[in-house]
Amino acid sequence: MDKIKAIIFDMDGVLIDAKEWHYEALNKALSQFGMEISRYDHLVTYDGLPTTKKLEMLSMERGLPRGLHKFINEIKQQYTLEITHARCKPIFNHEYSLSKLKNEGYELAVCSNSVRNSMEVMLGKAQLKKYLSFFISNEEVVNPKPDPEIYFSAINRLGLKPEECLVVEDNEKGIKAAIASGAHLFKVDSIDDVTYQNIKNRINNIEDGND
Repeated sequence: MDKIKAIIFDMDGVLIDAKEWHYEALNKALSQFGMEISRYDHLVTYDGLPTTKKLEMLSMERGLPRGLHKFINEIKQQYTLEITHARCKPIFNHEYSLSKLKNEGYELAVCSNSVRNSMEVMLGKAQLKKYLSFFISNEEVVNPKPDPEIYFSAINRLGLKPEECLVVEDNEKGIKAAIASGAHLFKVDSIDDVTYQNIKNRINNIEDGND
């Protein structure tokens, strides 16, 4: 019977409602070069990938000059921070959940395909950083999700076995990474599903052997 000792959260779409912000920011940056990603493509193909990977795909599929990647990425990050400062606010449910779980002795961490600076600002403005042991960005791994490297890295840092960890994820890339890491998975559809009770129910199911 596995005993859960740590909960590792994805960030965008799980703790922070930022999927739309990344979409808006990248399209704002791309529009300067007469290009954009449709909402359908965003949801089906690009959601959950790092910006560098999205730009690489746009070069392969639509001929975006690779020489523009660095510039587009930089202004995209700038737009993301502007949107974050305007819209990112604490969510009571999340603060309550993380504070209660931490008080109960669970280790908490965040693993995201976002860059470190975005994570720093978002988790800070959402008042969640204080509950975390650490967070890992796409800049600290060689292979971002769907590769499990980021989750392997977090599990190692926690000094735990994969089966002692629960990963909370919402999109296909992250779910693949979580499953490949050997950790238990709690799949959510939106930030509203991330409640103390839902997380505890999932933990109880695992520990009762009903996984």
